[in-house]
Amino acid sequence: MLLDEFNAMAVPDAAAAVRPCVGIESWVDAVVAGRPYGDLDAMLILADAHARAWNGAEVEAALADHPRIGERHAGSGASAAMSGREQGGVSRDADVQARLAAGNAAYEERFDRIFLVRAAGRDADEILALLEERLGNDPETELGVTAGQLREIAVLRLKGLFA
Repeated sequence: MLLDEFNAMAVPDAAAAVRPCVGIESWVDAVVAGRPYGDLDAMLILADAHARAWNGAEVEAALADHPRIGERHAGSGASAAMSGREQGGVSRDADVQARLAAGNAAYEERFDRIFLVRAAGRDADEILALLEERLGNDPETELGVTAGQLREIAVLRLKGLFA
């Protein structure tokens, strides 16, 4: 999609275009309301700034649209396609998959939510190291880290819409 096309879209269409980046309506509304954008950087700066204001409930709700690391998204829409590309670098090796499954289970037991990490640009070893490191966080710190990872994912997805 071209930025000029996005700038000219009707509000519902523009919202539908960016919603797969992250299902947080306050963010979707802010990105759409910020139009027209002179350039992509201006949009990404605004999107990042609004993502920094997410509260815990918004972050928790948005996690419902993300698969466990190492697993495929159950859906078939734009968000599922984005997730598949992002996790493309995660090894399908049986040992790696077993370690990810064990780490995911430990994380979910400790924090009662899925482990979310920006997988794009990271290999399985780096993701596993981050998972193990984050298991040592207290719940408040970890929610902040999760929100930061969700923000990175959303902004990268948004950028990818215009690449």
